[in-house]
Amino acid sequence: MTRCAALRVCMTLLASACLLLAGCAATPSRIDPLEPWNRAMFSVHEVVDGNVVKPVAQAYVKYTPEPVRSGVANFFGNIEDLFVGINNVLEGNGNRAGDDFGRVLLNTTFGLGGIFDLASMMGIEKHNQDFGITFGKWGIDQGPYLFVPLFGPTTVRDGTGTVVRAFLGPITYIVTDVPVRNVIYGIGYLNQRAQALDTEGVVDTAAIDKYRFIRNAYLRARRFQVYDGKPPPEQDDEGQ
Repeated sequence: MTRCAALRVCMTLLASACLLLAGCAATPSRIDPLEPWNRAMFSVHEVVDGNVVKPVAQAYVKYTPEPVRSGVANFFGNIEDLFVGINNVLEGNGNRAGDDFGRVLLNTTFGLGGIFDLASMMGIEKHNQDFGITFGKWGIDQGPYLFVPLFGPTTVRDGTGTVVRAFLGPITYIVTDVPVRNVIYGIGYLNQRAQALDTEGVVDTAAIDKYRFIRNAYLRARRFQVYDGKPPPEQDDEGQ
């Protein structure tokens, strides 16, 4: 690590600590009782992501041909379709699960392991479901909001769902070579980060408080998904 890099890290940690101490005097929000800590983690994320991860994602988009990026996105999307189907089964959505598993079967076989999304070409709908949504439908409370550096916004419930998803991931069991497996994980993370580039301009231009904008947008989107687009009225929270 260079002297400049070390200095930037020290300054970031100092700023985060000051932000954490300053925020302790604020009234905690019902939806974000850990806000001082979350804001500190958000500050760390902004520095690391802005100086390392985002430039790599931008270079990936700039220099990697679109068909290759599309194939990578389809490959990881095919894996997600499998878990979408599992979650639809857990929620009792048999018809949707049938579409999900049909997508996986078609894309894995004739789509060369999911590189080609033939299912979408044939009009088989792609759904969006995960363990966090399923837990919410089961009535499990979302718990406190959390911001995790390099991973982004989540809640205790959604984070638990992410851990379950990571533990069950097929790559962990299919690819036994650890370095190769880690490269695949890295490509998957880079793919997700690259897909998020298009939405950043909206956040940067629309948000006076970027942290609060991201938090509220995330929580409302998740609430919308848990209640299938028809959420009950939210309780007032001055901390929002």
